[in-house]
Amino acid sequence: MSAIGVVSSCSCLRPSVWLLKPEMQKMSSLGLHTAARCAAKDYYEVLVLGGGTGGIAMSARMKRKVGAGNVAVVEPSKTHYYQPLWTLVGGGAKQLATSARPTGSVMPKGVEWIKSRVTALDPEKNCVWLENDTKVSYKYLIIALGISLHYEKIKGLPEGFHHPKIGSNYSVHTVEKTWKALQDFKEGNAIFTFPNTPVKCAGAPQKIMYLSEAYWRKTGKRSKANIMFNTSLGVIFGVKKYADALSEIIKERNITVNYKRNLVEVRADKQEAVFENLDKPGVTEVHQYEMLHVTPPMGPPGVLINSPVSDEIGWVDVDKETLQHKKYPNVFGIGDCTNLPTSKTAAAVAAQSGVLDKTISLVMKNQLPTKKYDGYTSCPLVTGYNKVILAEFDYDAQPLETFPIDQSKERVTMYHMKADMMPFLYWNALLK
Repeated sequence: MSAIGVVSSCSCLRPSVWLLKPEMQKMSSLGLHTAARCAAKDYYEVLVLGGGTGGIAMSARMKRKVGAGNVAVVEPSKTHYYQPLWTLVGGGAKQLATSARPTGSVMPKGVEWIKSRVTALDPEKNCVWLENDTKVSYKYLIIALGISLHYEKIKGLPEGFHHPKIGSNYSVHTVEKTWKALQDFKEGNAIFTFPNTPVKCAGAPQKIMYLSEAYWRKTGKRSKANIMFNTSLGVIFGVKKYADALSEIIKERNITVNYKRNLVEVRADKQEAVFENLDKPGVTEVHQYEMLHVTPPMGPPGVLINSPVSDEIGWVDVDKETLQHKKYPNVFGIGDCTNLPTSKTAAAVAAQSGVLDKTISLVMKNQLPTKKYDGYTSCPLVTGYNKVILAEFDYDAQPLETFPIDQSKERVTMYHMKADMMPFLYWNALLK
């Protein structure tokens, strides 16, 4: 888990996941130690690692299967964040406080909340180790540990955030700095970055760019802003239908896109950003900035690196259709910590939770899983303060759209769905 708290992964939760799928609508005391609270029991039928979107959703589902007292969630953070809102917080359209709730308030009633960190996983012995050398055993394990942010892999960060004119919508500590930098902008380069790693919500790095452009247009500063999107990727978006629509917007709004550029250093005292040209390894270029929005490198949580449940990189190694572990049949993964070949978003978690529920039900009956996850994920691409392109697609990067309209068009209705409907559904439907 990130040190900033429990975080969900992206800016969209598929409307049809709740509104069109009936199965999604069915909605103790702890012993204390000096550094961590350990489980009241040392064995649970279902043990969930992580209290983010996937962990809470699955613990609610498992409670209905095996009873609340037989389910435990390991999560150290006191606060649960709905991070999709941070795009709008960074753009000044929402308040940070509205994205946070106490973890205890979202934990399913009666489910054991183990306020500790996982330090090791031992799937051969069906147990995990927590802080203070506490062992907890399980019959079934669900791993929902999310993804870790690595600002420190960029030279000059995170200490560079102490300076003005730099922010990042990916951290609770820096998202409000984005809004401050946006307001304080006078003239010069406004640079928005995309790292050379997997990230949660791959659309978010450019959403804040479109909001910034709209804000400066509204405040009369647009002519003084040279807006640059420096991305490590070779395309603006991975699905052609939406990439074509975004390319038109970029052209209309006179935004410069520099492909295959990876941020490697920030000299915040000089307002300089250093990028490596990925087509020419070792070759760097320096850009002066008046505003810089940083999307940090990301990776698997440390406890999963070199873990027996992980692949060679550190992602939980699960079957892409059933979410069951490839080696350990009583272990399952969901969300950003897995090696599922789809975008890491909360919309994906919402779809995965229904599939995983069916998978575990059958495994508990000694039957083979039959429900298959198609890779559905979604990202509402915010292109202004009242405009959104709702991208929805599958493993093959083919559109998998909910509504009988062309979702590659900017729409006011989709903006209100993202800004107003989705937060309500998140707190009141998915987590329950």
